[in-house]
Amino acid sequence: MKKRLILPLAGALLTGAIMADTALAAPQAEARIAFANQGSIDNWQADGNEALYLQGQGRQWYRATLMAPCRDLAFANAIGFDTRGTSDFDRFSSIIVRGQRCAVKSLVKSGAPPKKTSASHR
Repeated sequence: MKKRLILPLAGALLTGAIMADTALAAPQAEARIAFANQGSIDNWQADGNEALYLQGQGRQWYRATLMAPCRDLAFANAIGFDTRGTSDFDRFSSIIVRGQRCAVKSLVKSGAPPKKTSASHR
């Protein structure tokens, strides 16, 4: 009798843990920055070579994750935005860093980028 109670209980606990992990890992809705081809991106900050923060209209921040590491992004002074013929910057767009095209994998709304500390400049 004890074995019958333990197995359903273990199954229920495992199912609950899986559902909790799924809820925590739910992806954010993809976003877009309207009129990016007309200068609506006011600011940007690299997050290493694999992502960057973009500030659009209304001072809203977005985080763009790239398909692959983008060489020199962390050290770039200027970047270009390729919206692929539309006016919006989204997950189908690319950034251009020193002539290298880097495709965007995901663009989601975000808070402001983390402040750089003196330890991060070493």
